[in-house]
Amino acid sequence: MAQHRPAPRTRPIAVGTLRAFEAVARHLNFRMAAEELSLTQSAVSRQIQALEDDVGLPLFLRHTRAVELTGAGSRLLRAVSSSLLAIDGTVRQLRHESGRRIVSVSTWASFASLWLIPRLEAFQRAHPDIDIRIDATDAPVDLETSDVDLALRYTTPARATSRAQRLFGESLAVVASPWLLKSSPALQRPADLAAFTLIEAGDLHHSPQLAALSWQRWFLAHDCPVEPRRWLYFNYASQIAQAALAGQGVALARLPLVADSLASGDLVEALPACRLESALAYWLLVGPRGAQRPEVKAFCDWLRAEAAITRRTIGDEPDPDTVDHQD
Repeated sequence: MAQHRPAPRTRPIAVGTLRAFEAVARHLNFRMAAEELSLTQSAVSRQIQALEDDVGLPLFLRHTRAVELTGAGSRLLRAVSSSLLAIDGTVRQLRHESGRRIVSVSTWASFASLWLIPRLEAFQRAHPDIDIRIDATDAPVDLETSDVDLALRYTTPARATSRAQRLFGESLAVVASPWLLKSSPALQRPADLAAFTLIEAGDLHHSPQLAALSWQRWFLAHDCPVEPRRWLYFNYASQIAQAALAGQGVALARLPLVADSLASGDLVEALPACRLESALAYWLLVGPRGAQRPEVKAFCDWLRAEAAITRRTIGDEPDPDTVDHQD
């Protein structure tokens, strides 16, 4: 006569038993787990038995003086440990943030390091009661559903959404460290670049949008094909700027991102008459929920004021103070 196996359980397990399971699995001792959880040993045993009933498999081998995880128990422990760490971390963060005003900003790493972070101290001095959380990522963010309040993005006007507010545009400038220029042959015209190492992003070929930032386009615009001494490639604009600051070569830099270094003299614009306009611009997008909060409004007002300074510094025209989106 054929034996019928019980159907696999489908209901979710009770999550309250997982804390006891993780403690017993970590100590391999019911008494120590009970002391850690401030429970009786029998209460912990009942929770483990309830969990095993829910799972439908034994999770521990009970020996006379020891406890051992089964194969199923080891697999469950790997999942439970990481999940509890994530939960505990989130709860700690929520407790820390309780009662505090926080603005969550999504932007990409190079913009954060070269433009946003150097300016943040001024905002913090003016608003010491507002915390800022920066998530440096290129990944798209849904401001309708995420906990991100605003996003700073880099794209063309045609690809910016109708709600995006233009902060500033950009030009591409030939920049280098002053000591490199002093210790190298004169750099007075485009053809002189043949004597230098040229610094460029290594992923410009990934899209036509990024290809517009290349040295190749710059040479074509100035009708001066040049084969440089060597090439130096990086993935991020911040790395390109850092290499130029370190004197490792001449960079074709995004002017808004190096304007502060030019103003301080840490970088020099080698060929100021040879700037190349870029079709890309920097944009602010504010989530519908965050737009109603005073702390988000304060941060956005500060961003617009800082952007106005950058526009004046780099000579960006027209000034779009009252224009949200430009086609």
